[in-house]
Amino acid sequence: MKKSDLLIIIPAYNEEENIENVVNFIQENYSQYDYIVVNDGSIDRTAEICREKGYELLNLPVNLGLAGAFQAGLKYAYEKDYSFAIQFDADGQHLPEFIEPMLKRIREGYDIVIGSRFVRKRKNNSLRMIGSKVLTVAIKMTTKVRISDPTSGMRMFSKPMIKEFAKNLNYGPEPDTVSYLLKNGAKVSEIQVEMEERQYGQSYLNWISSAKYMIKMLISIFFVQNFRKRDN
Repeated sequence: MKKSDLLIIIPAYNEEENIENVVNFIQENYSQYDYIVVNDGSIDRTAEICREKGYELLNLPVNLGLAGAFQAGLKYAYEKDYSFAIQFDADGQHLPEFIEPMLKRIREGYDIVIGSRFVRKRKNNSLRMIGSKVLTVAIKMTTKVRISDPTSGMRMFSKPMIKEFAKNLNYGPEPDTVSYLLKNGAKVSEIQVEMEERQYGQSYLNWISSAKYMIKMLISIFFVQNFRKRDN
């Protein structure tokens, strides 16, 4: 039964070691918010655990990837008429104490609020952070807006943005889509947050996949997004 105007969307792919800790913590400490676990075609016990525990579950039959799973969650949020939706990682990195400040900020009239690690802190010089810096520059060049943490997965969306992704955009909410939305008038803000390291298991990202991701995002930001069309 819907009890909140905010939906926490938890995309999960092979997170059997983490999903209980993440959902239980939300249930025990942040029960004022609704949540949905989007099982992204996991081949481990993620879906089974969610069913055993009685978690709210949207079970995808195939793996769509993080962006696709979150977009499925946004479609669910639209169908259930939520005013706000936030992406919340299933690996324990995102901290729910920052949801309230993000919710307060988005109520000020923003379309997207990003939980940023770098509003007041500098990025280190690892390869991954260098890639993030490049994306920050690319978005600034194409939109005139500086996004300090474009790869942050902790993003909150307003009701109009939920509808946009559910009905019109055929792309997931990645940095290139945020850039596209900025160019089309969306108001985006950032809130300083802290993030934990993954609790258990290994990330699907390695330096090769990270490099491919960055290249894909840059090509999209500078070229592809200029030809994007909204579905009718």
